Amino acid sequence: MSMAPRTDPQSPAPHVADSHDLIRVHGARENNLKDVSIEIPKRRLTVFTGVSGSGKSSLVFDTIAAESQRLINETYSAFVQGFMPTLARPEVDVLDGLTTVITVDQQRLGADPRSTVGTATDANAMLRILFSRLGKPHIGSPKAFSFNVASISGAGAVTMERGGQTVKERRSFSITGGMCPRCEGRGSVSDLDLTQLYDDSKSLSEGAITVPGYTGGGWNSRLYSESGFFDPDKPIRKFTKKELHDFLHREPTRMKIAGINMTYEGLIPRIQRSMLAKEREGMQPHIREFVDRAVTFTTCPECDGTRLNEGARSSKIKRISIADACAMQISDLAEWVRGLDEPSVAPLLSALQQTLDSFVEIGLGYLSLERPAGTLSGGEAQRVKMIRHLGSSLTDVTYVFDEPTIGLHPHDIQRMNDLLLRLRDKGNTVLVVEHKPETIAIADHVVDLGPGAGTAGGTVCFEGTVEGLRTGGTITGRHFDDRAAVKETVRKPTGTLEIRGARTHNLQGVDVDIPLGVLAVVTGVAGSGKSSLVHGSIPAGEGVVSVDQAAIRGSRRSNPATYTGLLDPIRKAFAKVNGVKPALFSANSEGACPTCNGAGVIYTDLAMMAGVATTCEECEGKRFQASVLDYHLGGRDISEVLAMSVTEAEEFFGAGEAATPAAHRILTRLADVGLGYLTLGQPLTTLSGGERQRLKLATHMAEKGGVYVLDEPTAGLHLADVEQLLGLLDRLVDAGKSVIVVEHHQAVMAHADWIIDLGPGAGHDGGRLVFEGTPADLVASRSTVTGKHLASYVGG
Repeated sequence: MSMAPRTDPQSPAPHVADSHDLIRVHGARENNLKDVSIEIPKRRLTVFTGVSGSGKSSLVFDTIAAESQRLINETYSAFVQGFMPTLARPEVDVLDGLTTVITVDQQRLGADPRSTVGTATDANAMLRILFSRLGKPHIGSPKAFSFNVASISGAGAVTMERGGQTVKERRSFSITGGMCPRCEGRGSVSDLDLTQLYDDSKSLSEGAITVPGYTGGGWNSRLYSESGFFDPDKPIRKFTKKELHDFLHREPTRMKIAGINMTYEGLIPRIQRSMLAKEREGMQPHIREFVDRAVTFTTCPECDGTRLNEGARSSKIKRISIADACAMQISDLAEWVRGLDEPSVAPLLSALQQTLDSFVEIGLGYLSLERPAGTLSGGEAQRVKMIRHLGSSLTDVTYVFDEPTIGLHPHDIQRMNDLLLRLRDKGNTVLVVEHKPETIAIADHVVDLGPGAGTAGGTVCFEGTVEGLRTGGTITGRHFDDRAAVKETVRKPTGTLEIRGARTHNLQGVDVDIPLGVLAVVTGVAGSGKSSLVHGSIPAGEGVVSVDQAAIRGSRRSNPATYTGLLDPIRKAFAKVNGVKPALFSANSEGACPTCNGAGVIYTDLAMMAGVATTCEECEGKRFQASVLDYHLGGRDISEVLAMSVTEAEEFFGAGEAATPAAHRILTRLADVGLGYLTLGQPLTTLSGGERQRLKLATHMAEKGGVYVLDEPTAGLHLADVEQLLGLLDRLVDAGKSVIVVEHHQAVMAHADWIIDLGPGAGHDGGRLVFEGTPADLVASRSTVTGKHLASYVGG
């Protein structure tokens, strides 16, 4: 067979379908972006960098990822869209060449007490099916192994129409669940200390109930004294058994008190419902103090903390129950599953094996499936979310990561980099928001946003290769090769904090003396026991200020002024000068614009279409009534003050007619942590992760304490901001405070006076003290993983 000769010596023109190799963004204006236009290469690894608050997340998450998600949602029917979150089209002129976006962000996993690592990753679902098929004795369907399903049964008559006649039949049903009946699948039970609820030597008329809100003759106390179930003038210790049961445990009962319909309920269930059902952080301070005093949480004695009932614990495969499997370290569980050879469930075993191996591969093999999801750090939560994507066969999708190296030791960053490159090499577009130079260095393309933060940011300062960034002259480029030097001289401790026999989580009886009066850094690979040592052994009580990684809560009505308590002295200053009530100067109270209720915008809900927010025409977005804006302080009205940046406000309230020392103190702290560019009235929902972390730090600095415990304060901070943070830590120590930092950042380690290194590995391979001493000694000895990385960082 002869082939026809080729007439065209040139290679054929590329197919038109192969010409869409760029994601084009033109005129992006979300949040602080200023008409940003860029082109991002597909099937490459692009890193977005810039100082905290420069607009990285606004471009990647709020523009590119949000529009991709919105377009995918629009492919569903209107009926289905009605059940989905509604997304507005981002403020952008053109978005071209988008592919399906998979977002892996830093949002913490739900802190519900029944949410665990196993339930968040589907590993528990697969284990339940495995035990329902292979477990001996066989106890039922996968539901029988779920701690979220209670065992229930019932019987009764059902009425139905059959053949034109009404027929009654008796039916019964039963569901076998795995929930422990005592703790209802929570693993711990709360006991109330009755002596903290009431004084049994007094009668109800004499104010026996000591619970906050139940004293002083209010409706709560009248409910009990006028219920008629017992004599209000009789001391509680003289109550009969029935009276005491009615007082403490009676089921809800409708009754009239003083002519008003009310529901009477025993004191214990009433307190559990009204106080204990809320998260501790959301409680008012006096309620939180009472709960801490009156409630003790202990491991459930019936299920021993496994959350499962006796039936679920009795069914075993090779002498291992599902409770034992969930308690194992995941790396050990993966080995156990590998040893199960059962052809009847082969597809299930292979899927479970893949999920467990992904945990190990991503550096989370030290976790166990029973670990509550709310206790994971931000970095751990993000990596748990990555697990379902690692083995995915999808290609040509866009993966978007938000600082995937947060909470990772330099030793673990290399592993994360390999995973990002593997996702790219499968033909995917990988977009990463990142500050760490180790991850920026592996990028195919870099986009540097800035030059500053907030209103001073939002423009593209550099676009190109890593080499170009180094010589580009931007803030990131200038700081890219920064290396902090190990201190020549270190401070002398003024005392020590002794920790003896620490065994929280994976700690193996650690004995350590943490020096006080200096900057002490606790480090080690992820999962080595750092947070367990610091938070588990240093009580956050008298004199200890603990700043952990928990996200700050706040709605679009919250802003830096309300969160830090700055608005209180400002309102009082306005009220004093103008001779009116302070409540007038709150957009959430009497001063609110009546048309928009102080929101500044009016939201129109359009069902499954994205809602529309229009600026309120009456107050023009200022949020206050017109009459309130007639009152001035130092020549400014309240809306003008909330539009000031922290730096402007610090000057305004520092001297002159508007001098307000209480407000000035808070503003100085905000400037100290590098938030001078934030406006006082900016909604908290628009702040970046790094900004929220520093806002929290500024608030905690106001607390009176001699020991500050900080958990990864560099999270979300640009290389240039880390210098400012080190200066702040130095000022705290020089002011006589003791600062203990859990940290992986080499610049913070090099700057420390004392280093405590835990390891050598993670999980049961960690939990031991491997080094304590000065950073110089650690670099010189290079005896640990941290020592080797710190030595190569400082060029030692």
